[in-house]
Formats: sequence, C-alpha cells, structure tokens
Amino acid sequence: MKTEDISLFHRIVETGSLVEAADILNLPKSTLSRRLNGLEEELNVKLFHRQSRSMTLTASGTHFYDKTTSMMSSLEQTLSELTDAKSEVSGHLRILIFPIPELLQITQGIFKFMDLHPGITVEFIVSAEPQDMIRNNIDLAFMLEDSFNENEMVARHIFSETVHFFASPEYLKKAGTPKTPEEVTHHNSILFRYPNGRIFNEVPFGQDMTLSVKGNLCVNNLSVCLEATLSGRGISMMPLPFCQEHVESGELEMLFKEVAPYEGKCFLVYPSRRYISLASQRFIDHMMVELENCSVTGTCNQEINVRGPIKPLI
Repeated sequence: MKTEDISLFHRIVETGSLVEAADILNLPKSTLSRRLNGLEEELNVKLFHRQSRSMTLTASGTHFYDKTTSMMSSLEQTLSELTDAKSEVSGHLRILIFPIPELLQITQGIFKFMDLHPGITVEFIVSAEPQDMIRNNIDLAFMLEDSFNENEMVARHIFSETVHFFASPEYLKKAGTPKTPEEVTHHNSILFRYPNGRIFNEVPFGQDMTLSVKGNLCVNNLSVCLEATLSGRGISMMPLPFCQEHVESGELEMLFKEVAPYEGKCFLVYPSRRYISLASQRFIDHMMVELENCSVTGTCNQEINVRGPIKPLI
C-alpha cells in the first residue's frame, strides 16, 4: 500500500469531490479514480458512497480516514526526526497569503526555500477572500489576526505591524482635522472587511480604547484602501510601512502621532486536523528564521493550537 495513495484518499475526503480533488492536485480524474479503486481493492472495502456530484465516506472509509490521519502524522514526524534539517526535501506546497505590506518579504523567503530545495514546487494564492484551507488543499497561510475563523488551526506569530490613522490634506481641509477620539467617530471612515466577513468598524485607539466608526465605503484590499485615502474619501487605518512614502511626500497625514499605535499581528497558520508534511515542517522552520527580524515582540517561535477564532499570541 502506497502512502501516496493514502494521501490522495485524504484529499478526496477533504474536498468531497473526485473532480475538485483532481483539479486541485492537477491530476486527470481518471488517474485519481483508478488509484482510489486500487486502494479499495487492496483494502477489500468500499471507502465512499459515490454520487453524481459528491462523494461521502462509508463507515469503513471514516474509520480508515481517522486512523490514517494519525498514522501519516506519525510517519511525517519520524521522517523529520531521521532527516537532517539541511537535507533536500520534495513535494508540492499550496500557500495562501493575505495581501499585506510584507508580501514581498514573504515571497523572497519562499524563493530562498525553493532554491535550497529544488525538488519543491509551490503555488501562491494571494487573496483577501475567505478560503477553506482543508477543502482547498491549502497547506499553509500567512494571515492577519482576526481575519479568519477556522475552528482548528495552529498559528505561529511571525511579525507585528503598527497601524495608524491616515487622511489626505484635501479631506482634512474639507471635513476638519479630528483632535480627540470622539471626533473620529463623526468623520467618514474607510471601512475594511476581513476575509471572514467581519467589518473592521470597531477600531482600536491607543492601548485601551475602541472607537465605533462609520463610513460610506468598505473595501477588502489594502491597495484600494490606500487609493481611497489618497483620493480624499475619508479616514483610514493602515500599516505605516504601506503608506510611509505618501506621508513623506505630503500626500497623506498621519493623525494622533502622540498616541501609541495599535499593533496588528500576522501569523503563519495551518490546519491542526491534517497531518503536516515534511516539506511543510521544513518550510515553517525556514520562514520563522527568514521573517524573525520582522517581529517586534520576540514571539516568533511560539506556537498555539486554536479551537475557535484565532487569538493573538501574547
């Protein structure tokens, strides 16, 4: 029995469809079907109830999935223990990246990992839209805190970013410059919607205050948020590095400079319900070193299991 076939079986279970699994794995449906049939013949059990548009596990299939998940996890852990940390690994990684200011740094780190391990292939998915990591066979993701609500995840804090209030001189000339937190609530704010559907309209002010803001524009992309702010559409909250050059050029003004900024945290996350491959383990170790200098809190090497919405590491 090949472990590759067991891994393919897991992908079919997690997508719930032979066609979707074949598309994600970039394999012909006929190949996937043939290997699944071979696995069932070898086990002498029926693993799926086959329907026109979906596949559901039989009782035997559920038992086999539960048992082999822990088995594959143990196998990958054993391989990790036996394999030198610098030795080459192979495999395919699907990586989801939230469009954040550090996208270039993350990308460069991934390229270095690929150079160290030529047998690795990588697929980038840059998106601010919700993604089911299990169903879409996503191995790892770089996500902001509060931007997703997977029920069972492992999260590694990789860096923090200071977030400030910004507005264009044109907007401030027209609407006035807020001098107190309360005045911000009366201004037009550019709202941000996270991938989990939550609108970021309860915004932090300093270390111990939250403001309820409102506005006539909501976006889910930082570049669009920046453009809207530059166009004088309202006040926004953005990471300083993302708009530093526009502050220096005078196109934007940073408000409340005397107030300690809010720190947004970014995590490297992966599903805890799926066994983590040796390639993923090596990738995580590599990226934690590559991005260590981005962290201002020194918590890069902490790991937490999360059940329910992700909470930031302290």
